[in-house]
Amino acid sequence: MAEKLKQSTFNQSSEEKTRLRQAILLISSLISLSHSIKVFAAKWQSIRIKLEELFSNLTAVENCESTDNFSLSITLESISSTLNSCDELAKRCLELSYSGKLLMQSDLDIVSAKLDNHVKSISDIYAMGLLTQSNAIVVSRPSVSASKDDIKFYMDDLLSRLKIGSSDMKKQALIAFNEVILEDGRYVKTALEVYSFINLFVSFLDLKDVEIQEEAAKSVCLIAGFECYKSVLVIAGVIAPLIRVLETGSELSKEFAARCLMKVTENSDNAWSVSAHGGVTALLKICGNNDCNNDELVCLAFGVLKNLVGVEEIKRFIVEEGAITEFIKLVNSKDEVIQISSIDLLQTMAYEDESIRKTIIQQGGIRAFVRILDPKSSFSTKTREVALKGIMSIYLSSMNALNLLINYGFMDHILYFLRYGHVSVQELALKAAFWLCGTSQEAKKAMGDAGFMPVLVKFIDSKSFEIRELAAETLSSLVMLPKNRKKFVQNDQNVGLVMQMLDQGEVSGNKKLFLSILMSLTSSNSARKQIVNSGYLKNIEKLAEEEVKDAKKIVRKLSSNRFSNIFSGLWHS
Repeated sequence: MAEKLKQSTFNQSSEEKTRLRQAILLISSLISLSHSIKVFAAKWQSIRIKLEELFSNLTAVENCESTDNFSLSITLESISSTLNSCDELAKRCLELSYSGKLLMQSDLDIVSAKLDNHVKSISDIYAMGLLTQSNAIVVSRPSVSASKDDIKFYMDDLLSRLKIGSSDMKKQALIAFNEVILEDGRYVKTALEVYSFINLFVSFLDLKDVEIQEEAAKSVCLIAGFECYKSVLVIAGVIAPLIRVLETGSELSKEFAARCLMKVTENSDNAWSVSAHGGVTALLKICGNNDCNNDELVCLAFGVLKNLVGVEEIKRFIVEEGAITEFIKLVNSKDEVIQISSIDLLQTMAYEDESIRKTIIQQGGIRAFVRILDPKSSFSTKTREVALKGIMSIYLSSMNALNLLINYGFMDHILYFLRYGHVSVQELALKAAFWLCGTSQEAKKAMGDAGFMPVLVKFIDSKSFEIRELAAETLSSLVMLPKNRKKFVQNDQNVGLVMQMLDQGEVSGNKKLFLSILMSLTSSNSARKQIVNSGYLKNIEKLAEEEVKDAKKIVRKLSSNRFSNIFSGLWHS
């Protein structure tokens, strides 16, 4: 397909058609020849890019009708003259037959500048309406098995339409581009070999034509999905127009712009560029806009901000703008995705930052987070999970935070879900209970008083290893307090169940936790009696015989003083 020449449809003289065809062929020859030139490589690379752009424009002209032959004829005559000069310079550089480097550099600069003017002239002619593409031949999309040349031919045709086509043709070309790069990554690679493509997409972002802007925003967003091409977009200056789209574009354009910014800011080096062009303010405005009905856009804005707060100075600016208060308000949003996004961002900002943790607490963050855990509320398991992670990440072991959590009913909510929640929520509550008992001695005492231990005991024979482990770890931590041990042994079944879990078939990782619980209990006389009378003493004896360290320690404790006769001298180690 690439070898087939497009058929001319514009009404010109045979001489002009021939001149146009000769120019196109000469450009093609010059592009190929330029790859063989070893001297002045940078200058020839620049010239080659301009030749490719001119080639694209002239092939597009072949598919046009001209309403003013004179303007086009003059332009073609000038282009032919420049191309002949360029051809002569190319041959001299290839043969190393030039008289001086400085003179050749000057000649190459002159040709390069002329090529720039020619590209602009063709665009101006079209802009004045002297060329129309009403009868243009539309190149069909290549098949899946298309060759590299076929793909390049197709992309050259799209490029020419993007450059000098009508608004409708530009839109259709953008749609075609977006469709084809989703199907085959080779088209992206081919497009980006021509620098003009990216420049056009970036320039289209500032157009007032809504449909073109939306498709251009989609184009750069799709290109940003290819990791190796993100830097190309940034170098082409995509960030500033993307932010302008966020400020004034259509809702769909804003979505694509935010999505693209989220992708490029995964590299923190680009965060500064977003900030320098006012991006942070634009994003905060979207997040705090109560009249915005586009939840998807708000979530995308949160996603970009999450990438940006990795830069300390940007994070401080966000705090100074009073954004934390706004984010906490959004925790109470009716939209689940916005809730989750705001909690996630607050959690990210508070990571290893004590001052932000305090600010979140002072601004009512605890109440907002705990409210989500209220069993009477209708929040999803996913939202509750994110809220719990946020609490565990932000509030840590702060005594003030612990008191607030208790005052707002955090422990009651957790206990409720342990008792009555669905399996997935119960596991979530177990994680929270384990975290809570590790925050402080006061938390352990409060949990013991609240009645966590009898509920946790029920989970230690769960079919799930993870649940058994979480329950056992939490119990092991709680019974370290003497007051909690007394409560635990008040029910004979508690000790018996722990002893029973030491059966030989039990997973060794959990055995260690159960032994840890029993080790703590042996400091209590009543607990030691219950261990001996449980009927499962043989389980500890077997483990001790197997040289399990904690089991041996428990046996020694039970063998001392008035319990020594129980073993009848069977244990002497």
